This record gives sequence, structure tokens and C-alpha cells, in this order.
Amino acid sequence: MANEKNEPSGFKVVDRRSFNSEGSRREEDAPEVKKAEPPPPPPPEKAASPQALESTVIEPTEAEFSEASSGFEMLVSYLSTTTMFQLGLLAGPGGERIPPDMANAQRTIDLLQVLQDKTQGNLTPNESRLLDDVLYELRMTFVELQKRQARKG
Repeated sequence: MANEKNEPSGFKVVDRRSFNSEGSRREEDAPEVKKAEPPPPPPPEKAASPQALESTVIEPTEAEFSEASSGFEMLVSYLSTTTMFQLGLLAGPGGERIPPDMANAQRTIDLLQVLQDKTQGNLTPNESRLLDDVLYELRMTFVELQKRQARKG
């Protein structure tokens, strides 16, 4: 255990407090700490045969996904997918049918409406159009499912 303290750990501790141990103000400037650079991305893999590509689902990495869409688009996508699950339009993880939960679907649609109200005038035209389209489609689907349930019950 004594040997472990003598070995360098790769960490450097820098005291950045404004006052020294006696309580008086330090006059020396603390040296700047360099931020570590992220590691370079791995080289792309070689393409497989066409048959292998057809059976393989290629998921985008988190970095590729974030470059392709803004955080706002991801939020709208997440909330709309959640609503579709709540409406019973998407199968569960095991492929089983999920019964509709109309109350929570309505709450999620209302949440998207709040998002639209609070971001009014602060969205790009594409983001605004996306939110308008998603809200329209979810509302129409919600109304249609309510009508079906009313006819059945």
C-alpha cells in the first residue's frame, strides 16, 4: 500500500482556491488546465456481402444521430413514439399487443401542445412544421380511436 502512493496516478491536483490556509488572498494565478481531447473515431469497417447487409440492421451511433437531428427533434420523436405506444399502435418489446391507454395518450399529446406553446417563435421553420405535423397526426389518430371505442362499447 505504501508503494501505491509513490507511483504516479496520472492525476494532478491543483488548488484553485482564492485564499491560502492563513486566510489571506493568493496573489499567484493558477496555471490553466488543458482539457483532454476526445479519442479519434475508429476507422470505418469494411462492407460485408450484400446478403449480410440485407439481414443486418445498422443502428446509427449516438454521435451520428445527434448530428442528423437536433435535440428538439429527438424530444418530439420520443414524445410522439410514446403516444403511439399509449394509443396501442405499436407492439411491445416482445411483439405483444399493448392495450390503449387513452388517458395517458391525451396527457402526452397535451404535453406536446405545451411544448408548442412555450417554444412559439423560437423554432426553426422545420422544427415548427415537425411539431405541427406530429400534433395533427396524433390528434386525428386519438379521435379516430375514441370513435372506435365508442362504437364497440
